Amino acid sequence: MEIVDHSVLIVIPALNEQESVADVVRDVHAAVPTATCVVIDDGSTDGTVAAATAAGATVLALPFNLGVGGAMRAGFRYARANGYDVVVQVDADGQHDPRLVPTLVAGLDDADIVIGARFAGVGDYGVRGPRKWAMKTLAMVIGAIARQKLTDVTSGFKAAGPRAVDLFADNYPAEYLGDTIEALVIAARSGMRIRQIPVAMRARQGGEPSHGPIKSAVYLVRAGAALLLAMMRPRVTVAEVKS
Repeated sequence: MEIVDHSVLIVIPALNEQESVADVVRDVHAAVPTATCVVIDDGSTDGTVAAATAAGATVLALPFNLGVGGAMRAGFRYARANGYDVVVQVDADGQHDPRLVPTLVAGLDDADIVIGARFAGVGDYGVRGPRKWAMKTLAMVIGAIARQKLTDVTSGFKAAGPRAVDLFADNYPAEYLGDTIEALVIAARSGMRIRQIPVAMRARQGGEPSHGPIKSAVYLVRAGAALLLAMMRPRVTVAEVKS
């Protein structure tokens, strides 16, 4: 297994994930023992904080629910304040395999952001209906902005290098889909290099999926709105980060 530098921070945003978060933290520690694991509790009302703490994670508890974008922004600010060069987002539901974290981090050698792509020829993860076509369209549009072929721009399994950490600590969007679509658009328009690596997803270890049939039906409209909002934002200029 590749060696992950000690400056890597694994950020796990969590909302009411008491059934799975402890196993995720333990899996992270086993897969990347030299990395630091921090769980951002996004206003949970169950035992998420206790479970994550007992598993050995550092826990930052937000005072109320901000969504994944708000949780990740807190994670990026924690990373910058504490001198971490790399942030890897891992979901608390157990679908992301922490054993792939070193592969994502290695991809940062020639990129600022590496996406763990679900629709790139590995695994059997799939979606149907309006959400499927929305994802395809978004991937084409954002890929064109980033000048890079992308197949999965809504994956929450991502690694961010030093320049992206600096960018996102101040500019990570908290709106719906901001943590995926809008964040990638902001990064691409700021000159960040974005690439993807095929990954396989695991089954949820607990909790409920975030997209049921009704939510999937309106996904296209909301995703389009998120993309439009991202394009309306002023372009962010990022200074070169010291190596």
